[in-house]
Amino acid sequence: EHSTEQIYNEIVYPLVEGVTEGYNGTIFAYGQTGSGKSFTMQGVVEPSVQKGIIPRAFEHIFESMQCAENAKFLVRASYLEIYNEDVRDLLGADTKQKLE
Repeated sequence: EHSTEQIYNEIVYPLVEGVTEGYNGTIFAYGQTGSGKSFTMQGVVEPSVQKGIIPRAFEHIFESMQCAENAKFLVRASYLEIYNEDVRDLLGADTKQKLE
């Protein structure tokens, strides 16, 4: 019953703050097929309260980078799907290809 905005602010925001300080962070969405994991992670553009966790995290990270002075950043992100013991890279060129 929570919006992705509430989920981000209460759960993910502190994790991303740690990432901006140099720590690694992982968000693990687990649940039955059709339970809303992909929607929660990706969301929709409008209304903005339903923007997903991933776009919110990217905005947060890149805004923090813009505010930092005399610092270099290396940003890496992965978005993996594990389904029936098959792993797929959802940011890769071929999202249907299984990973080793």
